[in-house]
Amino acid sequence: MLEITKDNFDEEVKNFDGVVMIDFWGETCGRCLELMPDVVALAEKYDGKMKFAKLNIKGNRRLAMGQGVMGLPSIVFFEKGEKKEHLSGEELSIEEIENTVKTYC
Repeated sequence: MLEITKDNFDEEVKNFDGVVMIDFWGETCGRCLELMPDVVALAEKYDGKMKFAKLNIKGNRRLAMGQGVMGLPSIVFFEKGEKKEHLSGEELSIEEIENTVKTYC
């Protein structure tokens, strides 16, 4: 999965002519760390159909807040640079994430 930061966000997301899913996570977010292996598996399963990325909010908090990410875990979908969908919360399941991925593939 591609690592997104404030330095490459515009190039990899805003200027990308396709769909990008970003997993916003934090080192102290237990649920984020639980979901991460499954999210990586999704990225491998749907490789080539959309871009998969992750963004550690440490050092990128302002960017996350600018995208409306106020809680973790958060999975945000962008299409042609525009934010389209935002999944978030402690109850977020990998099934919910995969179902949303399927709508964009």
